[in-house]
Amino acid sequence: MKNEMKLRSGATIKQINTADADRKNYLTRQTLSQMHLMPSGDPIAYDVAPDGDIIYYFDPARVVEAPPETWYFPNARKDTMTLPSGAVINRMSTKNAATCGFYSADRLSKMHYEPIEEPVAYTVRADKSVLYFYDKRTCNKLPQMCVRCGKDIRYKKKLCTACYAEEMAIRRVEGDAHRAAHYGKDRARILFFDLELTGFYVHDEILSITIINGYGELVMDTLVKPIKKKKWKDSEKIHHISPEMVQDAPTLAELIPEIKRIFEGADHIIAYGVSTDFSHIKYIYDTEAEREELHKKVLCCANEFVRYTHEVRPDILHASLTDAMACFEIEWEGVAHSSIADTYGCRKVWETLFPNYYVN
Repeated sequence: MKNEMKLRSGATIKQINTADADRKNYLTRQTLSQMHLMPSGDPIAYDVAPDGDIIYYFDPARVVEAPPETWYFPNARKDTMTLPSGAVINRMSTKNAATCGFYSADRLSKMHYEPIEEPVAYTVRADKSVLYFYDKRTCNKLPQMCVRCGKDIRYKKKLCTACYAEEMAIRRVEGDAHRAAHYGKDRARILFFDLELTGFYVHDEILSITIINGYGELVMDTLVKPIKKKKWKDSEKIHHISPEMVQDAPTLAELIPEIKRIFEGADHIIAYGVSTDFSHIKYIYDTEAEREELHKKVLCCANEFVRYTHEVRPDILHASLTDAMACFEIEWEGVAHSSIADTYGCRKVWETLFPNYYVN
């Protein structure tokens, strides 16, 4: 098949059969339309359909995304309407309008928006009435009503001020009972720990570990020499542990047997912000079963402080250890953001939240 066609651009393309076009991944106009694409250049080949129509093929490397208004009805009539202001708006389908972010006033009302500008498009219903579309981006956001009473504007948690206060009063009673309960824990079997790291990601390494028990006795406090990381300038600004300081420290591998022994004798292991610390310390265990057993022992002091602030101190908007210490007027032991100071701080916050946590 050696037929050729000269295009209006002057380019010459060859006729190709369907099998060859498929093998070369060429696309027809119909396929491009279905993919919401349009050619950015001339056809690369053509074929003649049995009914005599020309089928053009396009290179998939030379296509661009078609405008959204052409996605659904590319051959629709380009009807227009002139508004009293003199503005001219186009007719488009409801689907086409939604693609552009245009909605009817009724639909916008259900989305809690109110049009403040004139319509940007329209359509004609089956009964010949006109439905106008408005640009959501230029609409006013309407206040939403309380999901419980439906009588007042939402304040928090989709509730109005009164309903939120009522719910918080119930939750406060439950929370106070939770915090005031007698848990009967042995101080020697409750551990608090903190890590300092080379960074904030899973691939970062441990630089220091501090573990204390419920008596406040130091069980472990050591720097750790990382194996892969040589510098950690960003995190060093926070915890002030330099590469020189850990040069002669033991590696994590050397400390693992002792850490496992310590954790094995614990009923609970508490940290402030467990997710980061646990994501690193869990790798001292080889199996998922062992890691799961460790996870069962771990409690998060930060989560308990967040619950307390929601129920008792909604004025506190942040929940860092520094915020918790300030909330309870607790003095730091050592320099904040060191593992030893943070561990002692965690213990004091926990024992303030749970004054009856131990046997005595």
